[in-house]
Amino acid sequence: MKNFVEYLLVRLIDYPEELQVSEEENENGLLLQITVNQEDMGRVIGKGGKVIKAIRKLVQVKAAQEDLQVRVEIVE
Repeated sequence: MKNFVEYLLVRLIDYPEELQVSEEENENGLLLQITVNQEDMGRVIGKGGKVIKAIRKLVQVKAAQEDLQVRVEIVE
C-alpha cells in the first residue's frame, strides 16, 4: 500500500526526493503517514481538500480489494 501512495504522490509534487511515506500497523489496521516538503503541502491537500480526499478514496478502494483497513494522514 505504501508503494501505491508513493506512486500517486511522486507524480504530483515538485520535490519527490523529500517524500516520505511511513507505514504503521495497529489494532485498527494500517496507518500511512505522508511527509512532503512544505511547498508541496498545498498540492497534496488541494483546493478544499479535493486531492487528499481523492488519494484517500483510491487507497480505500485498493485496501478493500486486499481486505484491509487503511487510514491516510498528512504529517506537517
